[in-house]
Formats: sequence, C-alpha cells, structure tokens
Amino acid sequence: MTGLYDDELDRQACRPCIRRTDENLLALAGVRGLYAQLGRQLAPGSGSGGPVVSGSRSAPIPVRLEPLSLLAKGGVVTILQTWVDDWADHGRAQRTRGGTLQQQLDAAVSTLRFNLDWASAAHPAFVEFAAEIWQIRRQCEGQISGERQPRRIGVACPCGQTLRITLDTDVVDCPACCTRYGHTEALSLPLAERAAA
Repeated sequence: MTGLYDDELDRQACRPCIRRTDENLLALAGVRGLYAQLGRQLAPGSGSGGPVVSGSRSAPIPVRLEPLSLLAKGGVVTILQTWVDDWADHGRAQRTRGGTLQQQLDAAVSTLRFNLDWASAAHPAFVEFAAEIWQIRRQCEGQISGERQPRRIGVACPCGQTLRITLDTDVVDCPACCTRYGHTEALSLPLAERAAA
C-alpha cells in the first residue's frame, strides 16, 4: 500500500488496495463464501481430494484441525469481531453478538465493509487490518483448495532483525529499523542464523 495519487493523500491506502480489501471481506461472507465452504473441508482427506490415509497405527482424528481452527471460536469470526470492537471504540461500529457463527461472521463483514472508507482514511491500523484480512482469505482458500502455505524462511536485515519471507513475498518491512524491502531486495538478504536446538 504505497504510492498514493493526489486525490488519495487523505487516505492510508490507494483505491485499488481498498477495493481489494473489500473484495477479500466479501469473499468470506454468505452461504457460498469461503467461511461456509470451510465446513465441507472438515472430513479427513477432504482437502487433497484423495482417500483418507493414516500414517499411524491409531485411528486418525475425525476432523481436519486446520479448517476447524478457522471455523471455531477464536478463528476467523473472532478476528473479525475484534476489528469490529476496535472500530466501535472509535465510534464507527456497533458491537453485535448472537446467532450462529456464520451469522456473526456475516454481521462482522457487513459492519467492516460499511466502514471501510472511514477506516482507510482515519483508522490508525488500516494497513494491518487489510493485511490480516488478506491473510485470512489466503488461509481459507488454502484449506479449501488443499494448497499448502508457502514455506517461510528467515533472512537477516542489516540491523540484526530476522524477517520471515516466502518466495512470493512482494514487500516486507523491518519492524526494528523500519526499512522496506521489495521482492528482489528481500530475496537478496542473507539467511538468518538458526538458533541451536
């Protein structure tokens, strides 16, 4: 979220980034949304499309834990409700609880989308919000498609901070020295020292 046009200078993100965040929120909601689709991924073996295979002598657990952790309390719904609570503290949202988890998710998504324009201009953590919504969408899509998350590797910023990147990292910011690295620069950083076991 860099390079704002003159008419976007009162915002923290450009219009395409705001639109992408809105699309990411919308993709989660509804009976055909990513959150609802996660429920069909709970059976072991359902993520890969292949047969259920246990690599141990004991019976496998009856559900896949990754989609369950996204579906259950503390997962996607709780993360979205935490943002709604934060926006309510700024006077821009109404806290609502009740109903099924799907209904709670839909209500949170509706509230966040309604206030997206305000948040992009005035919320102090809009960039973090947009990144978290994108990450949630990627996690849900990964569980539904069976795609594995990219492997993260540690690289060393010259200031000494370890940064976690993937081969498809576009941009990474060092939290210690605030240096921003593009894709090529991040991949050019030396590998971080691994801690002894």
